[in-house]
Amino acid sequence: MSSRTMRRQVLLFSLVLHLSTVLGQVSYSIPEEMPSGSLVGNIAQDLGLDIKRVKSGKARVYTGDGVGYIELNTDRGVLLVRDRIDREAICRQTTPCALHFQIILENPMEFYSTTVEITDVNDSPPTFEKNEVRFKISESAVIGAKFALDRAIDLDVGKNGLQNYELKPTDHFILKRNSQGDGTEKVEMILQKHLDREKEDSMSLVLTAFDGGDPQMSGTIRISITVLDANDNAPVFTQSTYTATILENAPNGTIVTGVSASDADYGTNCRIKYSITNSLDKAHALFQIHEDSGEIRLIGNIDYEKMQNYHINIRASDDGGLTDSCKVIVNVVDINDNKPAINIMSKLNMISEHSNPSTVVAMINVQDPDSNENGEVHCFINNNTPLTIISTSKKFYSLVTDSELDRERCSEYNITVTCSDEGVPSLSSSVTLTLQISDVNDNAPVFERSSYEAFIVENNTPGLSIFTVKARDADWNQNARVSYILEDFSVNGVPVSSYVSVSADSGVIHAVRSFDYEQIKDFHFRIKAQDGGSPPLSSNVTVKVLIQDQNDNPPQVLYPVQTGGSLVAEMVPRSADVGYLVTKVVAVDVDSGQNAWLSYKLQKATDRALFEVGLQNGEIRTIRGVTDKDAVKQRLAVIVEDNGQPSRSATVIVNVAVADSFPEVLSEFTDYTQDKEYNDNLTFYLVLALAVVSFLFITCLVVIISVKIYRWRQSRVLYHSNLPVIPYYPPRYSDTLGTGTLQHVYNYEVCRTNDSRKSDCKFGTVGSQNVLIMDPSSTGTMQRIQSEKNILDEPDSPLEQKPPNNDWRFTQGPRPGPSGATGGPEVAMGTGPWPQPPTEAEQLQALMAAANAVGEATATLGPGTMGLSTRYSPQFTLQHVPDYRQNVYIPGSTATLTSNPQQQQATAQQAAQQALPPPQQQQQVQSEPPKAAQTPASKKKSTKKEKK
Repeated sequence: MSSRTMRRQVLLFSLVLHLSTVLGQVSYSIPEEMPSGSLVGNIAQDLGLDIKRVKSGKARVYTGDGVGYIELNTDRGVLLVRDRIDREAICRQTTPCALHFQIILENPMEFYSTTVEITDVNDSPPTFEKNEVRFKISESAVIGAKFALDRAIDLDVGKNGLQNYELKPTDHFILKRNSQGDGTEKVEMILQKHLDREKEDSMSLVLTAFDGGDPQMSGTIRISITVLDANDNAPVFTQSTYTATILENAPNGTIVTGVSASDADYGTNCRIKYSITNSLDKAHALFQIHEDSGEIRLIGNIDYEKMQNYHINIRASDDGGLTDSCKVIVNVVDINDNKPAINIMSKLNMISEHSNPSTVVAMINVQDPDSNENGEVHCFINNNTPLTIISTSKKFYSLVTDSELDRERCSEYNITVTCSDEGVPSLSSSVTLTLQISDVNDNAPVFERSSYEAFIVENNTPGLSIFTVKARDADWNQNARVSYILEDFSVNGVPVSSYVSVSADSGVIHAVRSFDYEQIKDFHFRIKAQDGGSPPLSSNVTVKVLIQDQNDNPPQVLYPVQTGGSLVAEMVPRSADVGYLVTKVVAVDVDSGQNAWLSYKLQKATDRALFEVGLQNGEIRTIRGVTDKDAVKQRLAVIVEDNGQPSRSATVIVNVAVADSFPEVLSEFTDYTQDKEYNDNLTFYLVLALAVVSFLFITCLVVIISVKIYRWRQSRVLYHSNLPVIPYYPPRYSDTLGTGTLQHVYNYEVCRTNDSRKSDCKFGTVGSQNVLIMDPSSTGTMQRIQSEKNILDEPDSPLEQKPPNNDWRFTQGPRPGPSGATGGPEVAMGTGPWPQPPTEAEQLQALMAAANAVGEATATLGPGTMGLSTRYSPQFTLQHVPDYRQNVYIPGSTATLTSNPQQQQATAQQAAQQALPPPQQQQQVQSEPPKAAQTPASKKKSTKKEKK
């Protein structure tokens, strides 16, 4: 199809669509063979409907005949192709081909008629019924002789239908097409050159049929010609067109009409045979012609509603191969053979009893395929119903209410709709509709009893059904659907939902837990029955659950007490007479009723002839007198049983000693063997206690050894020395950290930089940060002015460097000599003699030991990095000894320690001002207890320890 032709069709369709929309009917045009889901048109927009109206009205497509090629998408309001549409299968050769259906809406009910025209596409090629046709033509056939050929059939219409034929080769024959009055064509083959049987006794031609579609499609048939001898006259029909009528539903074998043809030849050349050629309406399958007489009979079923007329092509041929053709038109006469078809377009199955009059209940479409008066239909309904039927348009009816409805009077109506036509005889059909009247929720559920009592045996299985409550509602359907709800309630402070549950649908009460009669004997709760109406109505009922006792507890023996390992025995004197009360077995049962009734029986005894047990009271008495032959040790096994079903029991062992004195009993029971279970338990606990004690001992031992090793290693690191030190102290010096007269502490003041801890500096432990302040008369006491802290315990802790003093010379207190010792004025001035001075060798050893310790601590420090003060210097020699109280020199420093009283007083004042540095610079160093100075003997001992 060219673009210009398509443009014209679109303009024509738009004009028709515009006019149809104005008239309330919408028409569309689509090509056939569109895929499923293809868009047909926006029906909501074309009808002026809102999408909300399409959804709320439950819009749908109604076709009437039940075949739906078009569907409605309510979400978009558009028409879509539902199934593949084949125009040839729907309309055959009828043009135009259209689908008619209605768009149905509810609430309120209304419909719109819609037409969809199906345009043809070139999907069917021209076809011939046969693949080959044979002709016998006499060689005497004159030029211009005609030979009728089979027509090609193209199911398409219009330009896509059959358009042209082509015959090849064309040496002897040409093709001629003759138009007939009904719009069809007759195809003939015309002889244009004489045949010569002696040259060519047979020939083959190909007839090709073409359609006008794009792309063009074609079909072929082979023509086989046998050349015969002379037959120069062809048959001729008496009429070119014959007309006949036949009633629909006529039986098979009915004679329709007859045709006749004549041949001027003589003999066998004038013998004519009749045949039906191919036809578009499949007439050859419904009709049959007698090949000799030309009589046409019905061999199939015809229906006026399917086809109103048939065109039969008849061909007459003689033995010489000459032919002629004619057409027979058979018109089908309609009879009233179809009942009206009642189709329910839409209906309400239920309507509220409060509905207003004139409410549409159903919309009905009535179809009668018969024609004229046979297709005229009228409808009516049965009486005694509050409804009526009215005609809205041709073939459409509405069933509406004409009075008020009352469900209590009638809850359901059966409405019979009857439709009949005007044919003779009249045919009718009917359909019955059932309309239910919906109820209004005006009745609350009512329980069968005002209260309920239920019983359940204790130790039940959780989920066990206890009882069933039932409530009824006089309403209908959802309004009468009762749901059971367990109301919130507490039983002994616990929600009742942890005790029972109720089935919302059946009202069956289930136990959520297993009940124990000894804990709870009864409880009650409330159940609400609520219907499904809107708003819902409800009622309540009280249910009381009583727990029944079960024999689930054995008797418990209170006396005599079973002590396991220890032995308890009752003494019976040998002078005991008959009926002597030995003891009484006391037992209880926590169950109730007969489950708690106890009985006592003697199960085993050393001598059954000596004792008996009271059946009800459990008293153990002698049943004969005690003799000397009776054994001292008597063992009784008493069983206590309750009266439950099945009964439960407990056994108690009673030991009885038949003796007059306790020593006799003791000697008899000393070899008493305890129970094996008790001995096993005792052994287990003894082994366990031994293992725990052993573990604790080993752990403590390991900890003590670890501590000793740690302290020994610390002592080696901090106080190791190669030279023996024999210090000398003034007689008035007192050591506050220990007992005795010798001071064991060396005082050092160390100033470190921030990065000193990263160097290879080695120095001894700060012995003490205490400053000894004594008055000149030596009557003062030592005061601790800084808290103790061992800086070696935390080697990685951040340390702030103390700024060095401007003048770090000694004050009077820490001057050379014993630590912190001050003498009288003569000592302070450096002129007084030492009391009991040591020898020169001893003083030299003390000075060298102190210098060696200081040298190791300051070996890696540069000038100005660390300030260190001590009472001795390693550079002292023998010539310095007499003057050591006046001046002290520090290696690597230009400072001189002097004993000038004025200079010492000024230095003391300056030191007092700098004694308290800022808080952020204060470092509290904890001191460790010092070790005593090593003597030659002690050094030998330490050397032995190190070797070990």
